[in-house]
Amino acid sequence: MPDSELPPPLPVTWRPRRAMVLAYGIATVMVLGSIVLAVLLPHPFQLPDKIGVVAFGCLVAFILHLLGRLRVEADDCGVTVVNAVRTHRYEWPEVLGVTMPEGEPWPKLDLADGSSVGAMGIQGAEKARSRKAVAELRALIHAYGEAPDRG
Repeated sequence: MPDSELPPPLPVTWRPRRAMVLAYGIATVMVLGSIVLAVLLPHPFQLPDKIGVVAFGCLVAFILHLLGRLRVEADDCGVTVVNAVRTHRYEWPEVLGVTMPEGEPWPKLDLADGSSVGAMGIQGAEKARSRKAVAELRALIHAYGEAPDRG
């Protein structure tokens, strides 16, 4: 990406479309299906069994919600990476760069402490969208992440 390319206006959020649609679509089917199944269960099944079926459907929906909420947010203060289980918040100077080698499922943010964190909110399966998102995030890191020169 050329250095002259301007970063996108802040705040900006990147979300995977396919993962979100699939996760919430299947979660809806699971909850509705478990409710219908609980209502249609024959006589030997009692109320606790029916409640268990609905609870199981809701548990699966919750796990799918964890996958549907993936995102990467950038604002004036830094970057927030919302992965399936954990949310990470980094100030701009903490983020040194972003890399996404060909074939990787999501990019990694390289951090000032030498570690890296996966940004699952940008999915490599969405080829063009992920390349654009990584380029935009890279431009933001270049614009906001470097310490100002002290002359």
